[in-house]
Amino acid sequence: MRIIGESQRRYAHEIVDRIVTGGERVWEIVVRPHEDKRSLKQNAAMWAACTDVADQVEWYGRYLDKESWKAMFVAALKGQDTVPGINGGFVVLGGSSRNLRKREFIDLLDLIRAFGNEHGVEWSDDVTDAYDHYLEVAA
Repeated sequence: MRIIGESQRRYAHEIVDRIVTGGERVWEIVVRPHEDKRSLKQNAAMWAACTDVADQVEWYGRYLDKESWKAMFVAALKGQDTVPGINGGFVVLGGSSRNLRKREFIDLLDLIRAFGNEHGVEWSDDVTDAYDHYLEVAA
């Protein structure tokens, strides 16, 4: 349950009271802070940055599409593993950008930006504006 306001707080308290007085059962309660998932603006910035990289960076003799670049950047961020594919080639295991939290997404955007800068990418206005905005949010 996500507790935001006073009514949710009261409801959570009632649930805990029921659990505590609920007999001989053993309960485990886990409380953790909630971090928002990535925003739509962050997602748009990621795709704009991956598009800029895809349009401008030749990678080992070929140009990759934006989806392939996204997979490479997420794999770099998450430290994913690769295994040989069933029909040859390699497959990246685990992780996706779908469940990244806002802070992790900022790290992903930083990684993409650093890679692009190292490879001479000229960023579109969409990427520059979004990056500047998220530097302010991260500070």
